[in-house]
Amino acid sequence: MTTEPTTPTCTAFAGNRRLAGGDQESVALALWAELQRDPTMQPLVFDDATSAPLEFDLRGSQAEMLARLRAAAAAADTAPAARSGPGRPKLGVVPREVTLLPRHWDWLNAQPGGASVALRKLVEEARRATEGAEKLRHGRDAAYRFMAAMAGNAPDYDEAARALFAGDAAGFARHIETWPPDIRAHLQKLAQAAFAVESKP
Repeated sequence: MTTEPTTPTCTAFAGNRRLAGGDQESVALALWAELQRDPTMQPLVFDDATSAPLEFDLRGSQAEMLARLRAAAAAADTAPAARSGPGRPKLGVVPREVTLLPRHWDWLNAQPGGASVALRKLVEEARRATEGAEKLRHGRDAAYRFMAAMAGNAPDYDEAARALFAGDAAGFARHIETWPPDIRAHLQKLAQAAFAVESKP
């Protein structure tokens, strides 16, 4: 069964207040409308998956703003992938240089299907073995990145950060319970992935 690609989402804040959340276009529209009411507002927008900051050019009319946003999204979607040698681009295979010792190449070439098939199998096995740990790390990093940007001066910040990295969900919740409600709610949502790693059967 194939899964449909998910649309990237983001969340915008102004100070301690959550302004909007959803796909980038809907958030940009909400921010543009807010700026018409309060031109001095300085929103911060965060990618929901990574908490990386996003910047929207909200100048001009609503139509001009949307045109720039859509053009940037289209350019990112259609950017050609670098191709420097043989491969199977229709299958998503990308050629890259791999440097190994002669004994490693000898072993790979002796495997059924040759070196490329053996390498792909090894990578997939390693991905499956580390999937839970990677999910935890990404969740923790996203939560910490948002904390650092939005709550660096909040009470018990250092204690909350230590609890996050220690995997102490109860301690983390306790240390952030007095933080502004919108920031706390978003942080709790981000931190779910840092504390809950799905077990594989």
